Amino acid sequence: MKHFRNYHLHLLCLPVLLFLYACESFVEVDVPNDRITSVTVFSDDATAREAMDGVYIQLFNTAFAAGGNQSVSFLGGLSADTYTVTNAVPEMEAFAAHQPEATNSLNLALWSGAYNTIYMCNAILEGVVDNSGLSRETRAALEGESRFIRAFAYFYLTNLYGDVPLVTQTDYTVNALKARSPQTEVYDLILEDLNRAAELLDTGYPDNDRTQANRFTALGLLARVHLYLENWEQAETYSSEVLAATDLYELPDDLNTVFLANSPEALWQVSPEGWGGTFTHTRDGNLLIRITPTGSPVSLNETFITDLEAGDLRRDNWIGSFSSSSETYYYPYKYKIQYNATGSNYTEYSMVIRLAEQYLIRAEARTRQGKLEAAVADLNVIRERADLQPLVYTTAITQEQLLEEVMQQRYYELFSEWGHRWLDLKRTGKALEVLEGVSETDLLYPIPEAELLKNPNLTQNAGY
Repeated sequence: MKHFRNYHLHLLCLPVLLFLYACESFVEVDVPNDRITSVTVFSDDATAREAMDGVYIQLFNTAFAAGGNQSVSFLGGLSADTYTVTNAVPEMEAFAAHQPEATNSLNLALWSGAYNTIYMCNAILEGVVDNSGLSRETRAALEGESRFIRAFAYFYLTNLYGDVPLVTQTDYTVNALKARSPQTEVYDLILEDLNRAAELLDTGYPDNDRTQANRFTALGLLARVHLYLENWEQAETYSSEVLAATDLYELPDDLNTVFLANSPEALWQVSPEGWGGTFTHTRDGNLLIRITPTGSPVSLNETFITDLEAGDLRRDNWIGSFSSSSETYYYPYKYKIQYNATGSNYTEYSMVIRLAEQYLIRAEARTRQGKLEAAVADLNVIRERADLQPLVYTTAITQEQLLEEVMQQRYYELFSEWGHRWLDLKRTGKALEVLEGVSETDLLYPIPEAELLKNPNLTQNAGY
């Protein structure tokens, strides 16, 4: 695997570079001699690349993206009833009950982590624009990657919180007073960033390390965004372009290899190098794998287990169990390593965007356009890998039946990943029907109270 260059150097430098201007006590002062400014970091291609590599490393430590108990994956799983809380942790139970308060610290970490990521991307973008010290290739790559990651963070912010502040610079005096922008404007920026990223980025992966975004990573997220915006034709077009890249991507037959480092199914992954020490496991595996009665705060909802079709290989390969003297707990077992402190052998990366989702995006987009036979073919790719009988297309199949199958396969395929189930139920209008005790005002998380207290221009979501 590729190891980021001068890891310890840029890990120390990056927080200074990217958060110097973000602190609440921000004032205009000269930079002390022991600080590294953006001019220094971006003085040549090598240091600029190290700064961008540092953003990827920080994603592993940033709450919303890390895969831990403050992440989109975990909190979204609680909201979608994918998980049952088994250890009494009130702030987790609040998400599971669809009643997180504005003071919930997990919610604050989620929000802050996304905005910290956006701030890092803005700092990179400001450092590369018109920078004559960088090559054209480096400027293009860094702009494309930063725009992609910024769009990625905003995608989750707007789908979890609705209207959110649009922060596109590093000036804290401006950012601190930003009001919420309508979701339509947030999506405009997301599309602008992704389209630009797709123009700028190459199609390959340096050293075949899939922790770095490329053109297909941007196209894959574009396909998802257009699906959410109900632009079915565009969603089909972008997912088709990704699926056509068979020299880069394929679905492994062995489900146990899907979440390995640099899996051929991965469009984008995050490396556990972000631990910065001897640990090499993912946060997802560390949080969810249960090896003792209290080893994980949650277990998989038993309804999810029983609803899987007989013979589904995802049941055998992606779900683990632990039995105590009184109870059996089921847990996501997509990641197989709960703990590794050897300091080597990074065998698993956290999966962020993968090929199976692109088949499911295209299946849904085709179904909604009335292209049912083509949609069946896409669904069968997913079903057959799970060793399920393929669907047989007939003219008797209705659009509604096929959409239901798409949603079922999205649930079974993408469970425990990036809040897909929660966002799917919301965007399709099914959340109130499927989830017990959910009201209209529960569909958005609260704006954190700490942010409201700091910024008089922020307003709260309804119901909080």
